[in-house]
Amino acid sequence: MSQLSHLRAEKDAFFREDPQSPLTPEQRRSFAGLHYFLENPALDLTTDLEEFPEKVTVRMQTTTGDVQDYQRFGRFRLTVAGVEAWLTVYRAEYGLFLPFVDSQAGVETYGAGRYLEPELLPDGKLHVDFNLAYNPYCAYNEQWSCPITPAENRLSLPIQAGERVFHSPA
Repeated sequence: MSQLSHLRAEKDAFFREDPQSPLTPEQRRSFAGLHYFLENPALDLTTDLEEFPEKVTVRMQTTTGDVQDYQRFGRFRLTVAGVEAWLTVYRAEYGLFLPFVDSQAGVETYGAGRYLEPELLPDGKLHVDFNLAYNPYCAYNEQWSCPITPAENRLSLPIQAGERVFHSPA
């Protein structure tokens, strides 16, 4: 079992069994596992980070109408299927935060976007593994409050890696 497969199995077990799971008790009873794209090594990136000279604090609205503060930390360039795009990385209390929406939002991926916690490497580069992209808890249960992806991180290209849209059984 690959490390990614192991992480995914652990997450499924957490969602199915743990009282802290974002799923409702009804959802957990019929939960058969999350849906993922196949591992995509091309979307496991180590890239240059263009750090912003001024770390401006921005307020992101959440799915429940609250707001949360983040610092605009820097940005990086990625190319997928020959299409180039930039994504902004934010700094939160717990570290770096990368919310993003891809062109498959609402179809193959969660409509409000997915999240990552990229890693700033000692040499100043950024490690971003889109295979670890995950849905926020509000994708499973509307009682959770999740930051809404800012416009600057809404991509016109697909990111076919990480977690897919969650379909709750009726």
